Amino acid sequence: MKEDCVTENRLARETSPYLLQHAHNPVDWYPWGEEAFARARAEDKPVLLSVGYSACHWCHVMERESFEDPEIAALMNRHFVCVKVDREERPDVDQIYMQAVQSMTGHGGWPMTVFLTPEGEPFYGGTYFPPVERHGLPGFPRLLQALAEAWANRRGEVTASARQIGEALTQADRLRSSTQLLTDEILFGAFQALSAQFDEREGGLGGAPKFPQPMIWEFVLRFWRRSKNARARQMVHTTLTMMARGGIYDQVGGGFHRYSVDAHWLVPHFEKMLYDNGQLASLYLHGWLAFGDRKCRRVTEETLDYLLREMTDPAGGFYSATDADSEGHEGKFFVWSREELERVLGAGDAEYAARYWGVDRGPNFEGESILYVADEPDPERIAPIRRMLYEARARRVPPARDDKVLAAWNGLACRALAEAGRALGRPDYVAAAVKNAEFVLGAMRVDGRLLRTWKGGQAKLKGYLEDYAMVAAALVGVYEATFDRRWLDEARGLADEMLRLFWDERLEGFYDTGADHERLIVRPRNLFDNAVPCGSSVAIETLLRLAILTGERRYEGAALEALRPMADLMARHASGFGRFLCALDFHLGPVVEIALVAPPGGNGLAPLAAEVFGRYLPNRVVAGLVAGDPKGAEGIPLLQNREAVGGKATAYVCRNYACELPVTDRESLARQLDAV
Repeated sequence: MKEDCVTENRLARETSPYLLQHAHNPVDWYPWGEEAFARARAEDKPVLLSVGYSACHWCHVMERESFEDPEIAALMNRHFVCVKVDREERPDVDQIYMQAVQSMTGHGGWPMTVFLTPEGEPFYGGTYFPPVERHGLPGFPRLLQALAEAWANRRGEVTASARQIGEALTQADRLRSSTQLLTDEILFGAFQALSAQFDEREGGLGGAPKFPQPMIWEFVLRFWRRSKNARARQMVHTTLTMMARGGIYDQVGGGFHRYSVDAHWLVPHFEKMLYDNGQLASLYLHGWLAFGDRKCRRVTEETLDYLLREMTDPAGGFYSATDADSEGHEGKFFVWSREELERVLGAGDAEYAARYWGVDRGPNFEGESILYVADEPDPERIAPIRRMLYEARARRVPPARDDKVLAAWNGLACRALAEAGRALGRPDYVAAAVKNAEFVLGAMRVDGRLLRTWKGGQAKLKGYLEDYAMVAAALVGVYEATFDRRWLDEARGLADEMLRLFWDERLEGFYDTGADHERLIVRPRNLFDNAVPCGSSVAIETLLRLAILTGERRYEGAALEALRPMADLMARHASGFGRFLCALDFHLGPVVEIALVAPPGGNGLAPLAAEVFGRYLPNRVVAGLVAGDPKGAEGIPLLQNREAVGGKATAYVCRNYACELPVTDRESLARQLDAV
């Protein structure tokens, strides 16, 4: 294969849509793996590692400018072994080398470009590099030549740099034990820190760019439930209201874009990510349960309907993302002109739509209009207008879709569907959650080992801590939505495997990669909740829930060992530990334990279940069975010796396995839950 004439490289054999996008680059790309590093060692060449993802705008720009350029590709092929990684498939590789880039440059991002020794040690890195020098960045060809020259003639400097960076990566793994106890003072301190960053007018934290940060608002909502702090309520409600009114929310098709580039939630970065929409659907559901605001319910249902309509594989998995760009322009699929509104809607409805969505105020994005709620709606009038615009938009060229299925992100969406289905009386959501759970456990598990990614019938890559934790959390949600014992047993099985593969007794915590994972230069351990919650925080919360449901105290013991060292960090840097704070709130309780028992035949639970699931009770576990089922209560202390009193559906409300008197009517159950 000639170094400057590659017609199809090794990425053509991959399943990741991002890697397949690069399969016809003239770059002789390798996927991450031993083959690439063996060649680097054999030819004594450094490795050029390029990391990105399919919905990344600047990743596409660097591909067009550099990776599709035959002269730049020839330089890359001549001097380096080139490796392309989808960060969503390989969060371990992404995390290790992003840490290295941040230590070298003080910032990070994607595309990420890192130069490694043949042993995988980083010695130089950055993010986007242009083809010619601009904006203070070196031109990519000049950088390639300079690093090739350094490798050939100044090897000692290169290896010294790699050694220094490697030592920094090893140090980053260490976390000192906290001297602070796990008390609600941490929650109060975290809330005060977040309150100081709150944008009073627009909601959210800080200024531009502005991210949804659903884990933060889940914590603040929990804090309001715990403290009845009026400001906490205001912070959450303002944020939910303003995000739903803004351009960050797809006013026509439902679902949220990644973030807004301004402080007003108006102009988004237009890609849509499964992890954002799964978490935000849950957050808006909780907003509906807490505040009774029908707009929150509408956003929940529109977001989940969007996922089921546009992001669901026929087999039951949920796709990962859609791009920001279509037809070579960012946001083109989503924006409108006044003329288009009139053409689709007719003059009368177009005038109303233009006023409602701010189009009458003039273009706000490259001569077109991003729709946002500028006027108070008439729900009966706007709904058919929205449908007509959706049908018209469907005839446009859509953004590309990343149709790989990731276990962890599917867990977030599955949990949202299960909980919303129960709370909103939507059996279609529960059915979709069940189908997804069946898909993940059936198609993405081989010999008992959960895998990370699936596409087109092929699953691969050993699952990470976040995959195990988020799927297990979803299965607990599916159990509570169905009371089908299978899902609790499956969740428990994943928890046991999670402890076996990722728990480290010496560390008293979790690693992100399993004990059976390939050897990397360090074993990664992420301890921050970023756009996606980190595996450790979800593992802690899930183990705490399972400890109550199963009575397995070893689950609680591991969870608290992992949570205690986070106390100082949670108190001082709240915005990076939203899911950890939620887990701490659950641990501090009080946790309401509810057993629902149906009479033989299984009928009559609906009113009691509606009372339980129609409330905002974040620190709650629910178990259920049909009276007389000998296996339904096995291994679930909360269900032991529970009967359907008088042959009627019965609820038992408990704390620490001490229960109120059983009740058989919704009003009595409501009084008990009010008292709790």
